[in-house]
Amino acid sequence: MNTQKAPPLIKSSLKGKKPPKKGRGIRVAIYQGGGLVGNKEAIKHNLNNLKKWAKMASDHNAQIIVLPELFLSGYNIRLSDREGVALTQSQVLKKIMPIAKKNKIAIVCPYPELAEDSEEKKYYDAIMMVSKKGKLLKNYRKTHLWGINEKKNWHFGYVENPEEAYEVKKVNGINIALLNCYEAEFPELSRILKLKGAQIILIPTAADVGTCNDQGVWQKWAYPDISKTAIPGSAYQNGLFVAYANRSLFEFRADDNSLAGVYLGNSTIANPNGEIMVAAENIETLLLADCCPEDAYPTHPFGESAYIEDRRPELYSQLTRMKATKANGDTFSYPKDPDQYYHDK
Repeated sequence: MNTQKAPPLIKSSLKGKKPPKKGRGIRVAIYQGGGLVGNKEAIKHNLNNLKKWAKMASDHNAQIIVLPELFLSGYNIRLSDREGVALTQSQVLKKIMPIAKKNKIAIVCPYPELAEDSEEKKYYDAIMMVSKKGKLLKNYRKTHLWGINEKKNWHFGYVENPEEAYEVKKVNGINIALLNCYEAEFPELSRILKLKGAQIILIPTAADVGTCNDQGVWQKWAYPDISKTAIPGSAYQNGLFVAYANRSLFEFRADDNSLAGVYLGNSTIANPNGEIMVAAENIETLLLADCCPEDAYPTHPFGESAYIEDRRPELYSQLTRMKATKANGDTFSYPKDPDQYYHDK
């Protein structure tokens, strides 16, 4: 089994040894590391990793820990892997609950979900958030799927009930919202969450520099490092904290130990003023930051900025039209049912 040899790093931006009091803020931990992918052995390995890092985060008085996209199974899932690694909400809760309760820490754990609420088999790129007492707070299904493989592997979340995507939940008295990877690049989503009262958005991701496809062909590309652009920009424009939790270095197939993916390792936490509080290098890392809304200061002279109050919603109807015009003049119609559109292709 391949393992990372370099020692883990712990990087922090804390106000003191004690974490923020209820309603004043929250101490967020991000675990960034490698892992295994592809079968139940991968799930067992990654779950043991969660136990280790949840304890370490708890030892540093973190109140919530955020893990990378599809942490439990590994990200680079082949279509042939999906049925063997997909878990129901109740199965995942049974695995995560004891870890949360033992370490008295809320957990944001991404996983491949087999829907329990559908007559047909549906699979989602999902995120489960549980409280420190092991209570299910939110199960979030990715709404904006990236690339061919994600659209092939997963169904789109909230096609029939879009409002459920924007639920905001309290942890330590702070309003927490969830997005998933590619969704960090859609400003509409973060703005809606702000309008719903979010004070911090937690975004697991799997931003890579290359993966091995189903045919064993290595694919490389330059994935944009949005930790330096979209993440602080979203935090600034919406006046909230944004925590972006990525993998680092390597992901290996559990069945044959072959390399499945190489990742950017660019986890970061930005504050409401668009400043990076703490950021990781590409190495196994635990990030810690005290996210306290009262620490934000006015972004314009005399506190004149008011991004929510100064909006003019009557001007924004173009955003919800089901047809768009591209720069070259071509038009594109958005599918009313993206699952049917992409899965039937």
